[in-house]
Amino acid sequence: MRVITGICRGKKLKTLETMDTRPTADKVKEAVFSAIQFDVPAANVLDLFAGSGQLGIEALSRGAAHCVFVDKNPAAAAIIKENIRSCNFNGASRVLNMDSLEYLKAAKSGIDIAFLDPPYGCGLIEKALPLLDCKLNEGALAVCEHEKELVLPESCGRFELHKRYKYGKIAVTIYKIPSKEE
Repeated sequence: MRVITGICRGKKLKTLETMDTRPTADKVKEAVFSAIQFDVPAANVLDLFAGSGQLGIEALSRGAAHCVFVDKNPAAAAIIKENIRSCNFNGASRVLNMDSLEYLKAAKSGIDIAFLDPPYGCGLIEKALPLLDCKLNEGALAVCEHEKELVLPESCGRFELHKRYKYGKIAVTIYKIPSKEE
């Protein structure tokens, strides 16, 4: 697993060697960042269910201003911190070892891009989206990676379906909160 582009291009990232962590494939990550590339510079990012932190680190490498990484697995939080250190993103990052849904209940608003890549088959995206809605700025994006069998709704609160992709067994649904001028 590596950073695809930006200031850390080609940097290898560590991941947990367990079945609980399912890193996003480079092909999927590349497609996601192609779809949101103009939204990333200077964005405040949330990497929820962060695993290795690769999505947030990719965003930082591409010019995001700050990223909060949340994962309840202590080993995952340690890997994220190690990856952040190796990419020199300590000053632009915060790692929280806690439950993602509990984090959303207490989080401050001001998020521009949220990555949601939870364990499959647990209904966590459906639980997270309503909690996330009030934390995002106008024009913000929620990028949800999930099993292709899961069909997320066209809208949820302020979220409106922006794009939907399928890559083998994986699907990505991108929601956008429209800005006032949209």
